[in-house]
Amino acid sequence: MRKILKNVLGIIVIMVLMAQNILVYAANKTDLQNEQSEIDDQIDDLRKEQEEIEKNKSVAMKSVEELIEKISAAQVEIDKLQENVDELQEQINSKEKDIQQKEEEYNKQVELMDARLIAIYESGETTYLDVLLTASSITDFLAKYYAASELIEYDKELIRVTKEQKAQIEAEKAELETNKSELDKSLAEKESKANELKSLKAEKETQVAKLNEDEKEAQRELEIFEQEKREIEAELRRIAEEEAKNSNSNNNIASTPSKSGYISPIPGTTSRNITCGFYGYTNHGGADFGGHYGEPVLAVKDGTVITSTARTGSIKNYDLNGNYIGSYSSYGEYIIINHHDGTMTLYAHGKPGSRLVKSGDKVKQGQQIMSVGNTGNVQPRPSSSNPKGGAHLHFEVRINGARVNPAPYLP
Repeated sequence: MRKILKNVLGIIVIMVLMAQNILVYAANKTDLQNEQSEIDDQIDDLRKEQEEIEKNKSVAMKSVEELIEKISAAQVEIDKLQENVDELQEQINSKEKDIQQKEEEYNKQVELMDARLIAIYESGETTYLDVLLTASSITDFLAKYYAASELIEYDKELIRVTKEQKAQIEAEKAELETNKSELDKSLAEKESKANELKSLKAEKETQVAKLNEDEKEAQRELEIFEQEKREIEAELRRIAEEEAKNSNSNNNIASTPSKSGYISPIPGTTSRNITCGFYGYTNHGGADFGGHYGEPVLAVKDGTVITSTARTGSIKNYDLNGNYIGSYSSYGEYIIINHHDGTMTLYAHGKPGSRLVKSGDKVKQGQQIMSVGNTGNVQPRPSSSNPKGGAHLHFEVRINGARVNPAPYLP
């Protein structure tokens, strides 16, 4: 009887524990569902806000934004062409010096050849056989034979080297002409693009005159943003080129950009949680993720931090109590990671002071690097009455410094 009672008590204890676990699981599941529902509501609100902002823009402002984007794209092209011009000019200068050095060496070889021909001519009809037949002894014969053989080999080598030098000089001169032709082409393209840029700027100024003061302020902020993006792109392009050169010098094949193996930058989200996609509106070259203010931002893949900084400006930020904590522009608090697979990722608008990594740090996939915030060029603007205004993560994927659609890289 005592044994049966003990078994019954054991079963009751197990059932109680199971019931508790079920209740905890149910509570956790409910919490997660409520949290997901809250995020979905926030995403819908952000999308509606963005649509409302776009809807309320004047025709002139929309035109100015489009022109600023075209101006920025033209300026990027000019920057790239200038880099190409500089590189070609450097190659031409180096090639000209190399040709000059080779021609000096070639001329010395020609002088030696001429001296040998003159010596042979002045010796008259004397041949190598005559020299050998005049030997006074077997020892003298062997010595003269060896000297004659060495002289013959020297003459052959002199002729071979001289021919090779001449061929190299001709090949380098041909390559030099090709570089000069490419340089002329790049300069012509640059001039054409500069004329296009001048025309776009004139058209923009005409449209800017139609803006109200608030729109003009937004236009100035947008132009600052575009300038900073160009600077970032140029620096990332330089880093990518340097990495490719180092890879090639180490006899490694440069990495081909891959879309595989990435996770979402915000836990529990996927590409379905993107509130605004690639070029969802003018000048938007990334993906915006709706999320809670202060929520963790994760590295989407292993890599090395190449930028961890804050862009200061005129957009005021506030803490959760509405206290002013700093002013930002463009990306605000942002981080860039090089994944060494041909891609780099950028995480922007982080919460003030939330960056957990610095330039040069090695990061692992899933590691928290900062928190969701609203610093920089965000809509709606954060205010003392709405300190979380505009909170979201702006995420970009870049190849050779240039932005590409991040959606294929996201789960």
